[in-house]
Amino acid sequence: MGRVKVNLTLDADVAETARTLGLNMSRLAEAAILEAAKTERNRLWRLENQAAIAAYGEEVDRDGLPLAQYRSF
Repeated sequence: MGRVKVNLTLDADVAETARTLGLNMSRLAEAAILEAAKTERNRLWRLENQAAIAAYGEEVDRDGLPLAQYRSF
């Protein structure tokens, strides 16, 4: 997928600092948005799978870790 232009509003001091330091604001914003999207996807996955995660935790508490007898540590 190619790149698209978007409008972004920043605090004036933040933008000036980035310019002064020669930072690529587009790339920085892209990286921050990508990280925020990843974090949100993970949060939503955990919320959606909360029951299964809890059930597995209860199973491990009750029965121990699967294949624990083969662990070397």
